[in-house]
Amino acid sequence: MKIALIQMNSISDKSANLAQARRLVEEVVAAERPDWICLPEVFDFMGGTRAEKVAAAEVFPEGEAYGLMRDLAREHRVHIHAGSMLERIPSEDRLGNTTVVFDRAGAEVARYRKIHMFDVTTPDGQDYRESATMKPGEDVVTYDCEGVTIGCAICYDLRFPALFQALVARGAQVIALPSAFTLQTGKDHWDVLCRARAIETQTYFAAAAQTGQFQQGGETRATYGHSMIVDPWGLVIAKASDGPGFVTARIDPARVAKVRGQIPVAQHKVPLT
Repeated sequence: MKIALIQMNSISDKSANLAQARRLVEEVVAAERPDWICLPEVFDFMGGTRAEKVAAAEVFPEGEAYGLMRDLAREHRVHIHAGSMLERIPSEDRLGNTTVVFDRAGAEVARYRKIHMFDVTTPDGQDYRESATMKPGEDVVTYDCEGVTIGCAICYDLRFPALFQALVARGAQVIALPSAFTLQTGKDHWDVLCRARAIETQTYFAAAAQTGQFQQGGETRATYGHSMIVDPWGLVIAKASDGPGFVTARIDPARVAKVRGQIPVAQHKVPLT
């Protein structure tokens, strides 16, 4: 299976973001013919005010972003793991930070809402309070992609190993992590954490990232980029540099089985209290 990661510089302009997403998907399809494509976190809208986020959000399966991903999957006969999008949840003030996955026919096959909320102050003093606008999800989600089991996570989830162990317990051979890691944390933690999760879970780890600057609350903020695909041994087999673009790699489920046979950590787990 050939997989592709789309790296974007999304901003608080939904139309521009969707145009960028369409262009990059069409470019990677033309150049590489992948079987599966993953976009970054909130590819449809980054930054802006709370009111602008709410206005950009969609009630699935309606809306431009949802419709674009569905139509691209159907048109190009490719699986699309649609990063995450702003989801308007009926009878709820907060939004969902939500992954939707489409098969080659454009049918929705999985939906995952980000579980862990990014409520931190980064080393440069910027405050991030994701829980003020986003409602956390509760469900651990995997799905089948032509015989390969793929697990779902989003960005800040990366720091919580228990989620990834739960995905492995549900059969995950690949884990997808759409992300918008900050520049401040990304430069020190991104590579280490992505490789650690791949090594711990003995899965392919596919992390599609936002890159570059965006505006929020009158501040200029920056994301780290460096989308990467890590193999089950922890080797980085594809990595993007700065700026929008894409990377691809071929993955082999037999490699997952081989690594798990070499170091059978699943068999060596000891229950702890």
